[in-house]
Amino acid sequence: MCRVLGVRTQGYYAWRNRDDSDASDILLVAEIRDVMKESRYTYGIIRVTEELKDRGFHVNHKRVERLMRDHNIRCKKVKKFKKTTNSKHSYPASEDRLQRRFNVAEPDRVWVSDITYLRTGSGWLYLCVWIDLYSRAVVGWSMSPSLASKLVCEALQSAIDRRPGVRPLVHSDRGSQYASSEFRRMLWRNKLRQSMGRKGDCFDNAVAESFFGIMKTEIDDTRKLSAGEVRLSIFDYIEVFYNRKRLHSKLGYKTPEEVEKEYWSPVEVS
Repeated sequence: MCRVLGVRTQGYYAWRNRDDSDASDILLVAEIRDVMKESRYTYGIIRVTEELKDRGFHVNHKRVERLMRDHNIRCKKVKKFKKTTNSKHSYPASEDRLQRRFNVAEPDRVWVSDITYLRTGSGWLYLCVWIDLYSRAVVGWSMSPSLASKLVCEALQSAIDRRPGVRPLVHSDRGSQYASSEFRRMLWRNKLRQSMGRKGDCFDNAVAESFFGIMKTEIDDTRKLSAGEVRLSIFDYIEVFYNRKRLHSKLGYKTPEEVEKEYWSPVEVS
């Protein structure tokens, strides 16, 4: 049999006498590598463990941690990112209606927003997102080489187009784009209430800022890409990966899409 299979006799007896746990570890390591590849090497130990459980494996995080350490399986490291908020302007500021109440009971009750920069091989791009606090889904976003107020208006319009008829509270920092006359007119036309965090307090807009921290950890280095390639990369990250595939710890390790589907299609109890 060894001759037919092309293996050494010594290797066969070693395999036959191997502990079952060793064989299961080999299978589990292969599955961990597949999970990491599917997550674009963004998952840590807890998310890997949760995904393995979803795949039918009975495993705890300590075993996953050991196998990842022994086989040098690692996720991407956190990158530093720069703030783009300019709160030194003459526009009036709205009151903080949100008051850090980041846990909401229904979709489209509160959308939060922020702006970040992306350095590309052909100049700077700025990204604005609007996030639904219920599902943590990115419901609208826009990119531009300019930080003009048009950026946040286009991002909000994309969210309104995606979810017509809703009237969420819209929350942001006190950046000039959100305080501009152009943006306020847009809010008035769509009958939306505005909320702004306190000046210089990043915790008042923690969810939106946290998203950018996660995103910049998990996307490829944009400095080596053209502006067009970065746009495609951001589209792929938000629409393909983050909203539909990435497990979110605040959602009980579910995706934003799963959480919204569960809300709109609750399981009937017989």
